[in-house]
Amino acid sequence: MLSRRTLLLSTGALGLPLPALARHSGALGSKFADEPLLHGLAPVDALPQPLPVTEPGRRLLNRGWLFHEGDIDTPPPVSHNDTYGNAKAGNARGPAAVNFDDSDWQPVTLPHDWASHQPFVQTANVSQGYRPRGIGWYRRTLRLDPAQRGKKLELQFGAVATEATVWINGSRAARNFSGYNGFTVDLTPYSRFGDDLNQIVVKADAVPMEGWWYEGAGIYRDVWLAVRPPISIATNGVHCDPRLIDGQWQVRVTVTLESVADAPGAQTVTVELRDPDGRLIVSDSVSAQVPALGTAEARLTLNPGTIRLWSIEQPTLYTVTVIAGEDRRVIPIGFRTIRFDADRGFLLNDRPVKLKGVCLHQDHAGTGVAVPDTLLEWRLRRMKDMGVNAIRCSHNAQAEAFYHLCDRMGFVVMDENRVFNPAPENLAQLTWLVRAHRNHPSIILWSVFNEEPMQGTASGVAMVRRMQAAVRALDDSRPVTAAMNGSFYDPVNVSQVVDVMGFNYYQGDYDGFHAANPRLPVTSSEDTSAFMTRGAYATDRAAHVMSSMDDEAADWGATHRKAWAAIAARPFVAGGFVWTGFDYHGEPTPFEWPTTSSFFGILDLCGFAKTAYDIHRAHWIDDQPVVAVAPHWTWPGREGKPVDLLVTSNTERVRVIVNRRIVGEAACDRIMGNSFTVPYAPGTLEVQGLRGGRVVTRSVHRTAGPAVALRLTPARTRVRGDGEDAMPVTIDAVDADGNHVPTENRMVTLSLNGASIIGLGNGDPNSHEPEKGNRRSLFNGLAQAILLADEGAGRIVLKASADGLRPVTLTLPRIASEPRPFVPVQPSVISIRNWRRSPATAAMPDPASRPADGDNNLWAFVNSGTPTPPDPTPQWRVYRAELPLRRRIRERGGVVRFAAVAGNARFYADGVLVAERTGRADGPAELTIPPGTRFLSVLIQSVPGTPSGITGRVSLSAE
Repeated sequence: MLSRRTLLLSTGALGLPLPALARHSGALGSKFADEPLLHGLAPVDALPQPLPVTEPGRRLLNRGWLFHEGDIDTPPPVSHNDTYGNAKAGNARGPAAVNFDDSDWQPVTLPHDWASHQPFVQTANVSQGYRPRGIGWYRRTLRLDPAQRGKKLELQFGAVATEATVWINGSRAARNFSGYNGFTVDLTPYSRFGDDLNQIVVKADAVPMEGWWYEGAGIYRDVWLAVRPPISIATNGVHCDPRLIDGQWQVRVTVTLESVADAPGAQTVTVELRDPDGRLIVSDSVSAQVPALGTAEARLTLNPGTIRLWSIEQPTLYTVTVIAGEDRRVIPIGFRTIRFDADRGFLLNDRPVKLKGVCLHQDHAGTGVAVPDTLLEWRLRRMKDMGVNAIRCSHNAQAEAFYHLCDRMGFVVMDENRVFNPAPENLAQLTWLVRAHRNHPSIILWSVFNEEPMQGTASGVAMVRRMQAAVRALDDSRPVTAAMNGSFYDPVNVSQVVDVMGFNYYQGDYDGFHAANPRLPVTSSEDTSAFMTRGAYATDRAAHVMSSMDDEAADWGATHRKAWAAIAARPFVAGGFVWTGFDYHGEPTPFEWPTTSSFFGILDLCGFAKTAYDIHRAHWIDDQPVVAVAPHWTWPGREGKPVDLLVTSNTERVRVIVNRRIVGEAACDRIMGNSFTVPYAPGTLEVQGLRGGRVVTRSVHRTAGPAVALRLTPARTRVRGDGEDAMPVTIDAVDADGNHVPTENRMVTLSLNGASIIGLGNGDPNSHEPEKGNRRSLFNGLAQAILLADEGAGRIVLKASADGLRPVTLTLPRIASEPRPFVPVQPSVISIRNWRRSPATAAMPDPASRPADGDNNLWAFVNSGTPTPPDPTPQWRVYRAELPLRRRIRERGGVVRFAAVAGNARFYADGVLVAERTGRADGPAELTIPPGTRFLSVLIQSVPGTPSGITGRVSLSAE
């Protein structure tokens, strides 16, 4: 009986050509096994699982932002009044001003990397991928419920590239000087409630560069709003520290509490430990006294008894829930022991584990650094498919989701600091990294730097010692390392003070260094640096193309096979981290323009496999047999000419078969692979892996004919309709028999319903095609579109067409799913909030009255909604405000609405009476102002014994 999945496939619901499915009985998996270039890209049926909700009370603030690319010139103040006001809280000028005219700004949803939208420009920085960066501005209106008054309110920024300044209601509230660390902004003292709206402004200055790779620009990670009780748990304020002590597991829990309350208070903290099935194992409570506007720590230790260990093969996670009154945190933890040994390498749970690692930057084709969580999960799944068990964060902290995914999927992680400097600002970035990530069982190493010229100096040693001390003060359960690219034999160098020596390259020095330092554990923190262009099998340096036959490497590096051979042969080397898992934008070594991205990746920018993928599968996969062969088998015009083959496998013997005839067989060389040369004959090229004389795995290339149709292959058979689920779709061309055509490079045009395209790519390091839009050419047979699903249940329909090829339609179900909790979008409202109020007079004053220049004391500064205390006799006062600049209102006029005015009132626009109102009680007022109006004056006569003035909100809108 056919499964539902088989029925979907056989009816072409996934966009696959029906002839191919008929020939292969609808078995997509077997079809892809016959197409090694697409290996690992077959759809999976499971929806991505939600990430842990570590702080149930916070909500996403990703929606409702307005963006302006480029800086905005703000003339300096000239007059004394303007200069005086410029120095005061709440009086930010230019785009940071509360009422700045942002009516022509672009609506955007975060995460947002505006550099990924840029064209490639030859005069731009080569290391940044020839994409201009610069300065961008973001604005967001936020309404806070009056019930939240008195609570701790905090904005949490995942990261902003590169230097960020944040204003809240016209006051500069925070600065951050790195594009890689998260930071918080205490919203509490600036907050307004109800219809008195809040304005958040962020200036993202991406002119400074922290790295020598593509860094993106803008608010490219999540932003959250946390609403907490007055005494609450601080951000990153829970440290769960499982330790094996005298054969018994303990969980030491430290909770940092903070207060915005007016008085000291006692807080009881309850900590619960639950097993992977959610069953309560143990709980305990402790109390702490928290000073007003201060902090305190609560500590306790849980004894869980018998537990299940976290490992790479079985990443078992427990949960610690911390409850402090109405506040709580939910922290996944894992029980495992780690140790680096000078002779045995890395030991996980007292078992030697070779680190089969990759270095990863954080960008992807089309999306830049604004990588959605579900796309990040797919990227990590590509690493898992290859046998990777370790990841080095190069050379900076990654997104919050990355660490949760590594915990869940079973990766161990070297977490790396960005800036090597113990100055207070930089030390704060390092301590943030440790505080934010120390609960993750996946992390096994803290790296304080990468390839620093001061690594062989006394100053460098002193800097490392201070940074190491800062790390150990927060977490002494993991060793500290540094990625060194030399100087390790110098009389003074940082290898003398780190816990684990990290080699960047220098494979020839493993033995010598180990002999000279027999008690110091070592690992390769970075190795290989080999070059490959995906789908190309001969080097053409004039065209900036590098062979994928693993025969090209940087002068300082080695091929994939040689680099791993040096590591695999030495038990004392804990493992290695290949540079890199994926290609990345920027650093186009060994070329420059027109090349815009790297060649180092095992996979290309889209996650399509290069030959290195199969090389490392043979190196790193132990639990299943694998075999692969490069290159493909479509070489029209080369009939009868010799073709060099590279066969990679983890079996005992490998066999090569061309058109059902055995043309070669040899004992398998798992590290270096096996080379064969055979004459090209169209048909089939099959390689087999044998164990005990029996074929246990095979891989087949079929010669493709001319392309006749397109094919669309999604990463999953369904998507979540939560507005955040992003999924790659592979685009390729097939011949009349459904075979993948690896030489096709035609332009493809896409149309889409039920989702949006947030990025395009094809893995070509030399392509200058836009990575946004709906058109992308195939490159050596492949391209990719990243889809972001709309909210709600329904269908996604993606259509692809190309000149001369049969178009294809992909239909996917979109499953209704609850989005993560988010702050509703608040329409921007123009408020007139700041008024000058004249002294009281018995006689009606001149409506043109205004404070004299320099008068900051006689006329009071008041906000709308603030009543003037009662007078014993009727008194007149002038309330004067400058209208917020809005081009449309200046040109056409507008309407001013007073929610409440108390007293007899006369309203003037630039000195001209436009409305009157009489009455003792508070009441609304509305007036129309003519075009060009700059100032509004309200003359209010108080009623004895009753508060007067502008007692409610004042708003301005176009007619």
